[in-house]
Amino acid sequence: MNFKLVTHSPALTETACVVLPVLQDGSLTQSGEALNKATESLISQMVERGDFQPKLGRTFLLPFAPGAEAQRILLVGMGEAEKLTGQKFRQACHAAYQQLAQLSVHDALLTLADTPLKNRDTAWKLRLMAEEAETSFYRFTEFKSSPPEEQQPAELAFYWPDNQEANEGETALKQGRAIGQGKNLARTLGNRPGNVCTPIHLAETALELIGKDPAFSSRILDEVQMAELGMNSLLSVGKGSDQPPRLIVVEYQGAEDKEAAPHVLLGKGITFDTGGISLKPGEGMDEMKFDMCGAASVLGALEVVRQLRPRLNLVFMIAAAENMPSGRASKPGDIYTTLSGKTVEVLNTDAEGRLVLCDALTYAERFNPATVVDIATLTGACIIALGHHATGLLSNDDQLAAALLEAGIDAEDRAWQLPLWDAYQEQLDSNFADLQNIGGRPAGTITAACFLSRFAEKFRWAHLDIAGTAWHSGKQKGATGRPVALLAQYLLDLDAAL
Repeated sequence: MNFKLVTHSPALTETACVVLPVLQDGSLTQSGEALNKATESLISQMVERGDFQPKLGRTFLLPFAPGAEAQRILLVGMGEAEKLTGQKFRQACHAAYQQLAQLSVHDALLTLADTPLKNRDTAWKLRLMAEEAETSFYRFTEFKSSPPEEQQPAELAFYWPDNQEANEGETALKQGRAIGQGKNLARTLGNRPGNVCTPIHLAETALELIGKDPAFSSRILDEVQMAELGMNSLLSVGKGSDQPPRLIVVEYQGAEDKEAAPHVLLGKGITFDTGGISLKPGEGMDEMKFDMCGAASVLGALEVVRQLRPRLNLVFMIAAAENMPSGRASKPGDIYTTLSGKTVEVLNTDAEGRLVLCDALTYAERFNPATVVDIATLTGACIIALGHHATGLLSNDDQLAAALLEAGIDAEDRAWQLPLWDAYQEQLDSNFADLQNIGGRPAGTITAACFLSRFAEKFRWAHLDIAGTAWHSGKQKGATGRPVALLAQYLLDLDAAL
């Protein structure tokens, strides 16, 4: 799907379909008024007669557009102007793209960025439209024996007024496209079944992404190398599986100063989580293929970086393993010495994400990082606390937390901060080791982060719990690609601050 900017009036643009926003009171944008005039008030008549009620996300197709150069006009309801938010703007864009997919048109011109949106400029709206275009037409059909034909336009044009700087528009399109494709990569990895998407598959995907690009370098640690280092906690999670664990490390050098401290993104990559000996209930266990969505989001962010080239030094890390029960698997009560030297009593083998991440956090120390952000589908408690709308955020650094929260707001991929107070740490006290891997039912998301914080004492660190945001269940089951947009915005903000 090709993207391009169009600067002349949509009323004079030849296209299979022009997409126009309409506010709930019937008011049109400047582009809409021009088209309405060209069609002898056809659009306003449809609204005034009540044929189209422009509530948020509703669409109405005018199959003919006499007087305009467009073959069709697709009206998109934007809802009430004073209540329009970035998230609602995204909903309207998604509705438009879904309707375009059903029309199977070759090309379309979108003018939704004309819609007034408080505190958001045209470039922001254009970027979100490009991102949403990539994600709205996404279909996961790898395992369909007769996949349906793609129903997406070959070309999307976006109206960009000629009184605005063209470079800003091109940059917005490029960023939105990269973020959308990064999200789709994360979705594809998450949607692949556990018999395909294994720790080795994640490693191979990382290597394929960077290819022979000289800005990137990689190292993949196998179980022998990790054992030599003393990464016993990470290895303990994969003991019951025939799929060997991997620590995946990709370095990107984009800063002028090669010695500049890198920013680290670390993803939990449990490619399937049965719970191990602490076996999960069978119902819904198929969704535990999504337990590697933290790793998928790191690879999605890697794809964004590969396209946009921020002026940063970065490290992308994935702690990958499969958590299975067997005669070799870890048992409740087992104690392991981590890479840091601290000992952990494993009271529940289903609290395995923190066991792979703690060794990876210690490994990150060797990079002398400026910041470390880990991303993990870590706790069901986060779903109870925040539902499926916000990612949980905990951090040992207020400035880093604020940067991530702001990035989430700007990217419409929001997070919410929970406390990381010392008072919660005592829930991890163990009679037999330095700490135990669970802290009981109260504040489960917080105590999980408290566990990780014990291994992040030497750098600025934040934890993103995406258990509630990484995938959808039910009829729309599938990975969401979150929080790739948040991570991408965070990196772009760091670049912009240089």
